[in-house]
Amino acid sequence: MRAAGDQNQDGTGRPRPISRRKVLKRAALTTTLTAVGLGAARPAHAAEQGAVTTTARMAGTSLTLTLRDGTLHWSAHRNGKTVIDTSPLGLRLADGTVLGTDVTLTGTHRGTVHRTWKPVYGRNARVTDHYQEHRWNLRDNATGIRFGVRIRAYRTGVALRYVLLDQDNATTATATATATIADELTTFTFPTGTTVYSARDENAYELVAPHAIPVTGTSTTDNGPLTDLPLTATLADGLIACVCESSRVNFPRLMLSSVEGQPNTLSAFLMEHTARGTGPVETSTTVTTPFATPWRAVVIGSTHAELVDNAELVLNLAPESVLDDTSWIKPGKVFRCELSTAAGLAGVDFAVERGLQYIEYDAGWYGPEFTTLDATTPIAAIDMPSVMSYAASKGIGVFLYVNRLALTDADALFALYKGWGAAGIKLGFINDGTRSMTDQIIEWAATAAHHRLLIDMHDDVRPFGFERTYPNYISLEGVRGNEQFPTATHNVTLPFARNIGGPMDYTICYGQSRDKTTNAHQMAMAAVYYQPLNFLFWYDKPSKYATAGNWPGLPWFNAVPVTWDESRTLAGAIGEYIAVARRSGDTWYLGAMTNETARTLSIPLDFLDGDGSTAYTATVYADGEPGSSPFRTPVVVSTATVRSDTTLDVVMAGAGGQAVVLTPSG
Repeated sequence: MRAAGDQNQDGTGRPRPISRRKVLKRAALTTTLTAVGLGAARPAHAAEQGAVTTTARMAGTSLTLTLRDGTLHWSAHRNGKTVIDTSPLGLRLADGTVLGTDVTLTGTHRGTVHRTWKPVYGRNARVTDHYQEHRWNLRDNATGIRFGVRIRAYRTGVALRYVLLDQDNATTATATATATIADELTTFTFPTGTTVYSARDENAYELVAPHAIPVTGTSTTDNGPLTDLPLTATLADGLIACVCESSRVNFPRLMLSSVEGQPNTLSAFLMEHTARGTGPVETSTTVTTPFATPWRAVVIGSTHAELVDNAELVLNLAPESVLDDTSWIKPGKVFRCELSTAAGLAGVDFAVERGLQYIEYDAGWYGPEFTTLDATTPIAAIDMPSVMSYAASKGIGVFLYVNRLALTDADALFALYKGWGAAGIKLGFINDGTRSMTDQIIEWAATAAHHRLLIDMHDDVRPFGFERTYPNYISLEGVRGNEQFPTATHNVTLPFARNIGGPMDYTICYGQSRDKTTNAHQMAMAAVYYQPLNFLFWYDKPSKYATAGNWPGLPWFNAVPVTWDESRTLAGAIGEYIAVARRSGDTWYLGAMTNETARTLSIPLDFLDGDGSTAYTATVYADGEPGSSPFRTPVVVSTATVRSDTTLDVVMAGAGGQAVVLTPSG
């Protein structure tokens, strides 16, 4: 009989929160690999005197483990080119033991997996999970501690993780072995000439050499030459790589740090403080063994465009969904309402008119968010039952914002909101970073799932693939957002950096005079960015768009989906430009964006069905004659008949873009 906490359903048929122990089990933390056909033990290869190596390979991508004189290293290559040069590996335990500098190889396993799976929503309707995995079992010579390293090679990149095995010091059948990890010693040595896109919290990206990560932090946060993940590196030979993490459970968040005296190297840094310095400092992490650390993934592209299409590697490394019923999970477009009953009702009508699925009441709906700790009572200006009832009658869901300070009893609060009829919650000022906060984030996602609520987490949180494990964890921020009106260069960096790691809540600002981009640039974001929960018309109210003829981009936003059957990145260069086409049904949506440089991209439409005989109607939303500022550049709408043998010239103004709907003509 299962313990109540591990049951998937309660008497209402709703999914229960999944215990961390169950998530741990489902995260493939079992130390045997036979469950995925990886049980065959094989000898490692002796590459040279005193060195043993093993290499996982898949379609030109490889990751090699090396044991030389008792010390562990790794390297990665794509088509013979170096992505990660020989780099040390290891873990430091709290008692000072270093696992990885004096070890003996005790066993090896290897195998290949090839399968497909269907996400609840995503960039593609089906995801291919095809990799070769090798595992080394090792013993620390000084202490006898047993541990392992697992490596995987995909066509799309490589990944590795450590496994801490059960220790031999358990004296009874019921004894529990633990290990306390103080530091992770994984390093990433890039080839000479590499540059990286470094950013921390909501700062802008800085293009620097690996040794020159800016020193950031305060007396209450982690301090040093630190950068958040995802971290994108451009290599001198044309390759591009993005370091991410996946399957982070019971473990702190990973940052990367410059290494003094090693100009091409970044090292792992396990966060000891929360991202913005609240809560206790945690200098070590105690885990129950067997335990596997998060995957350290390197998504690789032979071209910048290919990197974007390879982002699903992060999902493939994450645990499978723990929710038996996901039919209630619906991605969609959202409109933020002003804080009154009338605004909520008008927002519902606007959502219906504009093809949106949700409205949201943001900060302030229950009072000032930093001084009001009770999020159970709306302010007098909002008749919540009336708004909820009206929204339900129109088929529109309602999201409610909650500051973390009001989350003292998330289960009771989420139950209340579900009783009101809410569809989702947006959590604000979430301070990711420590192991405790990792556990808390997963617990919030599980509790929301129990109450059939979608969840969107804001501020300095970073992705780790758990939108696969809890598909109701539908989006997160963790980025310098569009509400800060960043540059066009920033906007065309994101697809190759932050968005590689996972969904990104970016609040499209169409028609905002504070934009540093054209309106067509903002429109294109809806196709270029992966945003299964897409907030549109940020800062605006329905009355602004009452005269639809003044806003020629509205039909694009009416139609564009947020989840896709197929996605293809057609062209791109980080920080310069990008063009992405995504298909829903038989209609394609193409978005293109440029930095402050005006440019024309020639885009072959060979992704369309047919041999050139099938006609499509292309509805093109393009930049008009540049105005006195990018915002004042008009959107010009035109139509054309195109086929799969057509090359489309995508003309963009400086800081501009283009959005195209491609529909079969009949």
